[in-house]
Amino acid sequence: MKYRIALQSILYKETNRFLRIWVQTLVPPAITMTLYFVIFGALVGSRIGDMGGFSYMEFIVPGLIMMAVITNSYSNVASSFFSAKFQRNVEELLVAPVPNYIIVLGYMGGGVARGLLVGFIVTLLSLFFVDIQIHHALVLISTVVLTAMLFSLAGLINAVYAKTFDDISIIPTFVLTPLTYLGGVFYSLSLLPPFWQGVSQINPIVYMVNAFRYGFLGVSDVHLGLAFGVILLFIAAFFGIAMNLISSGRGLRS
Repeated sequence: MKYRIALQSILYKETNRFLRIWVQTLVPPAITMTLYFVIFGALVGSRIGDMGGFSYMEFIVPGLIMMAVITNSYSNVASSFFSAKFQRNVEELLVAPVPNYIIVLGYMGGGVARGLLVGFIVTLLSLFFVDIQIHHALVLISTVVLTAMLFSLAGLINAVYAKTFDDISIIPTFVLTPLTYLGGVFYSLSLLPPFWQGVSQINPIVYMVNAFRYGFLGVSDVHLGLAFGVILLFIAAFFGIAMNLISSGRGLRS
């Protein structure tokens, strides 16, 4: 690739950024997910019983891993790109002889790296609570990578529009958190009345969680082809939006 060195440089900067402060970027999600495993899996799950033919702990583990991936891939790019914009470092990228798609791919790659690393850590922690089985490795890996890509792009878009550091937390608090909790992480859509099952299908996170759960357990509340179609559609849309924002310099050039 002609711009391979530029892409590698951005990727190195982004990965080195969150690895350098691993106590802030990797430890907190590990602790949070451990609490989820203890409270929802061990304590609450023992009273709920089976869910879809599996123990409650087995059922929620894929959703909890996906929740960690979504949150961290998003927050990594949102905070990193906004910091670069706030410190005016991003202007150096904009004037450099580097295509805009390299900038987008570089930041997205950093978000994917952190999301996958946190997901791996959470997966290891889950082994202390449940025996993990893998039904379809290809579906598992492709779902988690595509989801990390999607929310890394979403974090980049948020960072472009954000004017203050407080704006970075608005989307995760008021959009991502509700969508994640209502995305089938802790329950099967089959438990909902028909009307709310239909409403839940508007939530894109439902498709990611269920595709990921299929990779682990072989069960899903949505059609696998539809799930991948929704994920790819959002990736294409968000990549196009990110490219347009960086090309136009909206919110980036003073």
